[in-house]
Amino acid sequence: MNTYTLGIDIGSTTVKIAILDENEKLLFADYERHFANIQETLADLLEKAHAQLGEMTLSPVITGSGGLTLANHLEIPFVQEVIAVSTSLQKIAPQTDVAIELGGEDAKIIYFEGGNIEQRMNGICAGGTGSFIDQMASLLQTDATGLNEYAKNYKALYPIAARCGVFAKTDIQPLINEGATKEDLSASIFQAVVNQTISGLACGKPIRGHVAFLGGPLHFLSELKTAFIRTLKLDDEHTIVPENSHLFAAIGSALNAKEDVKVSLIELKDRLRHSIKLDFEVERMEPLFATEQDYEEFNKRQSSYKVTTGELASYKGNCYLGIDAGSTTTKTALVGEDGSLLYSFYSNNNGSPLKTAIRSIQEIYTKLPKNAKIAYACSTGYGEALIKAALLLDEGEVETVSHYYAAAFFDPEVDCILDIGGQDMKCIKIKNQTVDSVQLNEACSSGCGSFIETFAKSLNYSVQDFAKAALYAKHPIDLGTRCTVFMNSKVKQAQKEGAEVSDISAGLAYSVIKNALYKVIKVSDATELGRHIVVQGGTFYNDAVLRSFERIANCEAIRPDIAGIMGAFGAALIARERYEDGKETTMLSIDKINELKYTTSMANCRGCTNNCRLTINKFTGGRQFVSGNRCERGIGKEKNKDHVPNLYEYKYKRLFSYEPLSADQATRGQVGIPRVLNMFENYPFWYTFFTKLKYEVVLSPTSTRKIYELGIESIPSESECYPAKLAHGHVSWLIKKGVKFIFYPCVPYERNEFPDAVNHYNCPIVTSYAENIKNNVDELKDPSIKFMNPFMAFTTEAILTDRLVEVFKDIPTEEVKAAAHAAWEELAQARKDVQKKGEETIKYLKETGRRGIVLAGRPYHIDPEIHHGIPDLINSYGIAVLTEDSVSHLGEVERPIRVNDQWMYHSRLYAAANYVKTQDNLDLIQLNSFGCGLDAVTTDEVYEILDRSGKIYTCLKIDEVNNLGAARIRVRSLLAALRAKDAQHKEREIRPSSIEKVVFTKQMRKDYTILCPQMSPFHFGILQAAFNTCGYHLEVLPNDNKHAVDVGLKYVNNDACYPSLMVVGQVMDALLSGKYDLNKTAVIMSQTGGGCRASNYIAFIRRALKKANMEQVPVISINLSGLESNPGFKLTLPLIKRICYGAVFGDILMKCVYRMRPYEVEPGIVNRKHKIWEQRVISFLEGNSVSHGQFKKMCREMVHEFDMIPVTGEKKPRVGIVGEILVKFLPAANNHLAELLEAEGAEAVCPDLIDFINYCFYNQNFKSEFLGFKKNKATIANWGIKAIEWLRGPANEALAQSRHFTPSANIADLAKMAETIVSPGNQTGEGWFLTGEMMELIHGGVPNIVCIQPFACLPNHIVGKGVIKAIRREHPEANIVAIDYDPGASEVNQLNRIKLMLSTAQKNLKRKKN
Repeated sequence: MNTYTLGIDIGSTTVKIAILDENEKLLFADYERHFANIQETLADLLEKAHAQLGEMTLSPVITGSGGLTLANHLEIPFVQEVIAVSTSLQKIAPQTDVAIELGGEDAKIIYFEGGNIEQRMNGICAGGTGSFIDQMASLLQTDATGLNEYAKNYKALYPIAARCGVFAKTDIQPLINEGATKEDLSASIFQAVVNQTISGLACGKPIRGHVAFLGGPLHFLSELKTAFIRTLKLDDEHTIVPENSHLFAAIGSALNAKEDVKVSLIELKDRLRHSIKLDFEVERMEPLFATEQDYEEFNKRQSSYKVTTGELASYKGNCYLGIDAGSTTTKTALVGEDGSLLYSFYSNNNGSPLKTAIRSIQEIYTKLPKNAKIAYACSTGYGEALIKAALLLDEGEVETVSHYYAAAFFDPEVDCILDIGGQDMKCIKIKNQTVDSVQLNEACSSGCGSFIETFAKSLNYSVQDFAKAALYAKHPIDLGTRCTVFMNSKVKQAQKEGAEVSDISAGLAYSVIKNALYKVIKVSDATELGRHIVVQGGTFYNDAVLRSFERIANCEAIRPDIAGIMGAFGAALIARERYEDGKETTMLSIDKINELKYTTSMANCRGCTNNCRLTINKFTGGRQFVSGNRCERGIGKEKNKDHVPNLYEYKYKRLFSYEPLSADQATRGQVGIPRVLNMFENYPFWYTFFTKLKYEVVLSPTSTRKIYELGIESIPSESECYPAKLAHGHVSWLIKKGVKFIFYPCVPYERNEFPDAVNHYNCPIVTSYAENIKNNVDELKDPSIKFMNPFMAFTTEAILTDRLVEVFKDIPTEEVKAAAHAAWEELAQARKDVQKKGEETIKYLKETGRRGIVLAGRPYHIDPEIHHGIPDLINSYGIAVLTEDSVSHLGEVERPIRVNDQWMYHSRLYAAANYVKTQDNLDLIQLNSFGCGLDAVTTDEVYEILDRSGKIYTCLKIDEVNNLGAARIRVRSLLAALRAKDAQHKEREIRPSSIEKVVFTKQMRKDYTILCPQMSPFHFGILQAAFNTCGYHLEVLPNDNKHAVDVGLKYVNNDACYPSLMVVGQVMDALLSGKYDLNKTAVIMSQTGGGCRASNYIAFIRRALKKANMEQVPVISINLSGLESNPGFKLTLPLIKRICYGAVFGDILMKCVYRMRPYEVEPGIVNRKHKIWEQRVISFLEGNSVSHGQFKKMCREMVHEFDMIPVTGEKKPRVGIVGEILVKFLPAANNHLAELLEAEGAEAVCPDLIDFINYCFYNQNFKSEFLGFKKNKATIANWGIKAIEWLRGPANEALAQSRHFTPSANIADLAKMAETIVSPGNQTGEGWFLTGEMMELIHGGVPNIVCIQPFACLPNHIVGKGVIKAIRREHPEANIVAIDYDPGASEVNQLNRIKLMLSTAQKNLKRKKN
């Protein structure tokens, strides 16, 4: 009987199997969607195979994202997906250079470069995968195959964001509502998938050569493939489309079968039928209703909130019509004089809100009795303007206000309205009968109704049944609060563990609410929402969702029985309020409505560089309505005809309208300057400087989408901000233009505009983005192009001039000095002009009585491609727009403020906010780029400054998507609230922005417990002893605390980075536990004073303490840079000595344990030794005097004892762990990476903790040499390094003499290794040190590296992800995987990527042996 091989591929949505005979010929292959029931589906497929081929013996192999747990239970070998795919490619299409594989939820690009296989996978976002296509298809009421059919006949492509299924909806929805054809939309969706795959995954690695297309979506959707081929400009020869491309992983895993595992087909099938019980890995939560009785009480309470209804047939008199045209549904309501509801209507838009609205009006007229008439009508919602224009309604009102009217009808004291719709979520806070703040989900729709709907569909349930199932679920699964698609993978995992549909449905209900509360509204404590909460929106019809809201928010909410049509009901009430007796309505009569014909066409506005895509609706009688325009010009009107000041426009012109020298005057040739990031601050300087030196300055043009696309190939990190991504395109433009000298400096220190701020850094991205350009833009490797990116500080004119003289050595010093002086003057003049314009505008506002809005952001937010025309939008309401730096000189900031105010652009924000709070005719809206980590610090602070003085704070998140819908709602709600406030005539009290810091006094030292967040279990247990011997009561918090993250999410702005969530979470978790007396407890935290967010952790902790009403707890800063001092806490010599000894011992222990544990013969011996030595070290530090001789002796003994542990002598791949310091050392933050690597048969190598302190010292050299710092700083720092090296001497000696260990690295060597790739000027976060560590590992024979960073860690975009390409260029053997950690990152995904890296490592190891 022959042995055949069986490959099983369990994907995120389907199961595929393939059976090959002994000659590797395919006998049987099939696939089925598993709707999460993996075991059954697999058994069915095996049944089919059995029916076709009969009984046989098989060697099985499992692969795929969902296969791991099953493989372990069936005891069948598991092979990594990439390896399976590459095996089959090498067999079937060996010429492949790049394979693009799309699956249900994963997208991968695999590069084959000789022997090195490199895979890029989607990490934290599932835009552009199969499930994304399904989601989009359901929007167009079809399925994926339907989209494909439509796409064959497309005429035009629209730009659609594929970064997130939700953004894409936000782009498509208006297009549907504005009447774009399904053909065009389908093709545009496919194009979006292509763009996402290429920009998001390739991250700068070009796709060239022979390209193979694999996976379900590419196999079944011919038009998607065509879109890829079109975009990549491939010809037939370079396009590889193997047959069975969707079964590739299954075939490949069969090719990887091992002879030694055999199983009969029937036996395997039976094993699956008797379903395997898998244990729970996914957390479970409490049931929604414990008993039937609970549910009945809940039902009774909710059914009492009813609206009074009237009988339309017998009604006489005036009726008022409200139409709410939403993003996915259209609602109408008709109310009588007394506010009773006479008629209501709720229906899906089916792509045309206008048609749907007309249908409902026709229905009203069929029922309307003779003596009743529609007296007044008002539209609201997404399509408000279109409906109002088409039917000539009397009023249009922004949806937030209509929702407030409706809610107040049910409860006049309402203070919070939570509205969860199909894909939008709103939380409207009401203060003093006006809308105080509106929160919308701009960036992410996890937690909206359409998501539950899509889910129910994928499990073959109707929404109603799905919701019912949830009510009595026993173990709802915990789905966390992140992207809906990752929830898919969590659900998959739970299903593998046998969770039932009811558990999933209940889990989704919980997660919808958690997302709404923690991710969108960002409440730390759900009870803060309000006393009187009204919930509405279709999603709340689902009892499970409402119940989970009440449970999480611990409140009793009001759900009106008309929850779904509240917007329309509110609009009708507004029409009733605004109607005056004897007024005739302008609304079209029913006959005219029946006759109304309308056509929709598309055009591009050529008015300016925005090139808005206009939708033109033409109605009978020659009326037309145009939408999609950002200003008035597109409608054929004059833009801003009242000439209301727009300082965004003024500043843009002031900065960039310089005339460069002509070619004959420019004796030194051309210099190219990209119009990006800090050039929006310093261009006047550089223009003047180079022009005076007789260069022709070539400035890249105004940003456009086209320019962004020019540079898409070289973007190394998909999660960085849009302004940074644009830089690649601008540099590419200059190169294409033929400019041979490009100058783009790195500026860590901006001008010191606010001397009393803590520092004047630029943000890490602005500082060193040029490094990313240098390492990732391939065209710069051309030797004829000179790209200069020197580090320099704008601190003072003198410091800058000295540096410029060094940089431009070939030009006579006097000339450089003169040019620099002229440039500095011009820069100052440009600043003065903007300030003067600001003062003029304020005077103009006083004279005309108009209002002004300070649109506060960063200098580069004046780029029209970045702000997407928001200033023009505000102008169109007759309101002046000011920039933050036009008023920042007028406001005094009272210090100390809560945050560590160390970035110059932000100091401006705070000053501007402080000025605005004193002026009644000014308000502030903050612009915030998506992915901007620093705004996690600033948005909270600006809000605090304004809110304390009774001003309304509005924040607009912007990114590459130009959806102005959300911005429009925000701006209009703000204006409506301001009008209402004016009508109330209340006095505002203006309060200072400073806070009282609680100081840790000498008195406290005696009896206070100091809590210290855990960062490295190897070191902190030892360091605790060092502090306690010196008279403190320090307690290091426990290490394994997953719960800390949840607490962190409650107390920290969710855009803050993962380490800050961990730190604040640990601290708050301890303080809330009730174990500590809050009046006798302090918190300690280190502060480096560097330019990344870490120096603000103290501010995060203080804000959290304020939220929890624990402001009496002092926060102690431990730092060497004199940031904050506390009289009760001093670093004395005995303490420093003990800390240093402790740190050295911690480093030795870490090194020894990681080196020996994977090879121990007797399991557990290394950990026991670790515990014994830890105790010995602690008792050494607790002694009265710490002798250096004793220390030396202990170093020698410790190393010797570990060195002598008996080992197995096998060879394992060694894997380095580098990255952000907390994630690197804290197992709870990196999901126990070291243990994971050991379990997978590798050895973890983690560089020393002390190296980081050396790095901080070593940085002073660069600062004093090039950035104008005092020389003595460097001298002191170098003494520090010498002292540390002297301390580490004995340890290094002992390590050097041992058999297994190597001594620690020398910091100067690290700097030298890193210097070929990044400049030592990169000093934010881990800076060049991270690159140096990677290089040191590679030189030390550890080419396998896991580079870990918190999701969206700013410095790591540059020195982590940004350098991988450059390191590979120098060391092709480097095998580096970058992994993001954050509260929602799926572990399955991390695991898969680590396994891929390990399999490559194992291969390379074998190759070495042979």
